[in-house]
Amino acid sequence: MTDPRFNDPFTRRQLLRRAAVGGAALSLPSLLAACGSGGGISAQSNAGGASTEVKQQLADKLTISNWPLYIDIDEKTKKRPTVDDFTKATGVSVKYIEDVNDNEEWFGKFQAQLSQGQAIGRDLTVLTDWMAARMVRLGYVQKKDKSAIPNEKNLVSTLQHPTWDENRDYSLPWQSGMTGIAYNSKETGPVTSVKQLFTDPKLKGKVTCLTEMPDTMGLIMQSNGDDPTKVGPAAFDKAIGTLKDAVDSGQIRRFTGNDYGDDLSSGNVAAAMAWSGDVVQLQLDNPALRFVLPDDGGMIWTDNMLIPTGGDVFTASTWMNFVYDPKVAAQIEDYVNYICPVDGARDVLLKDDPGVAKNTLIFPTDEMLSNVKAFDTEAADNPDYKEKFQTVTGA
Repeated sequence: MTDPRFNDPFTRRQLLRRAAVGGAALSLPSLLAACGSGGGISAQSNAGGASTEVKQQLADKLTISNWPLYIDIDEKTKKRPTVDDFTKATGVSVKYIEDVNDNEEWFGKFQAQLSQGQAIGRDLTVLTDWMAARMVRLGYVQKKDKSAIPNEKNLVSTLQHPTWDENRDYSLPWQSGMTGIAYNSKETGPVTSVKQLFTDPKLKGKVTCLTEMPDTMGLIMQSNGDDPTKVGPAAFDKAIGTLKDAVDSGQIRRFTGNDYGDDLSSGNVAAAMAWSGDVVQLQLDNPALRFVLPDDGGMIWTDNMLIPTGGDVFTASTWMNFVYDPKVAAQIEDYVNYICPVDGARDVLLKDDPGVAKNTLIFPTDEMLSNVKAFDTEAADNPDYKEKFQTVTGA
C-alpha cells in the first residue's frame, strides 16, 4: 500500500487467497436498548474542538468507507453477512464503500471539504493510525458517543491508549497487523533478525524490504537499539545509514508493497520484511513460508474506525458497538485474518474455527505483543523523513 504502511492495498487484499467464511451461522448480538428507540436523548460530542449535540436516534442509512475485502463476504452470494446482520438488528440500511485504497489518496479526495467543516457523505471511515492521528489533530473527526458503545469494554488492553487518542475518544480499532520477517524455509534456514537479513551473504540479492517507511524504518531502528515510538533525527539518520549500506551492498533485491508474496513463494526471494496478515493467506498455498518477529522487536499497526465531520455520530457509534460483540467480531475475523482487537472473539472461534483461533498471527500471544511497537505517528507524517527514505528506496 502506498501509505506509510501499505503500497497497494487494493492489490494486496484482492490477490491474496481468501478462505470462505467458515463455522456455524452466528446469532445476532443483543444491542443496547437505546438502539431501537426513537427517543431524542442528547449527548455531547466534539468536532474540531466545538461542542455539538448528538441525537441518540438511529438514521435510516449508514455510509461506511473501508479498505477492499476488509469485512466478511459470503463467497457464494457475494454479500456481506455482518452488514446484513446489522441491518436486520437495527433497521438501518448500510452503504458500504470500498474506497480507501490509500490513506493519502483518501485524505486528498476529502481534505478541501473537511477543512471547511463540510460533510463528506461518510458516517464512518477506516484509516491507519498515523493518518487517524492527522485527522484527529486537524479536527476533521467527531467524538464517538461512548454511551452507545458498551461493547468497547471488549477492546484488547494493548490498544486502549494510543498516544494520539489517549482515551479512544475519537477512534476504535478495526483490525491490526504485525510487521516482521517472512522467509521461505525451502530456500534458507531461520532468519530471525534485521542484522541477519541485511548482512548474511547467503541472502545477498534475495531480500526485499517494504516501501512503507514506518514498517521498514521501525524494524531497523529496533535493530539499532533505538525506539521507533519516539523518533528523533539522530536515530532516524542512523537507520537510514543502515538501510543505505544494505542497498549499496546489493543485499536488498528491491522494495515492495505486498508484491513480495509471489517472489517469496516461488523462491526468487528467500526472506522479506512482511505483514503478518499476508503470510497467513500465503501459507494456505505454501506451508513452507514462516513469519517471525525479529529478535530485537517487530512493529504493529492499527486501522481505526473514525467518524468524519458531518457523519451521524450515534448511528456510527451503534455500528462500532455491533462489531465489538465477540460473535460478530469472530465472524469478521474468520474471513479477514488480521489481528482481532476484540476480546472474546477467539473463544467463539475456538468452537467455530479452531484453526483460525489457534493461529498466533491472528491472535498473538502476550509474549508476541510485548515484542512489537507502533511507529511514532508524527514521525510517520514528517516530510523530511519521508524524503530521506524515498531517496534511498527510490519509492
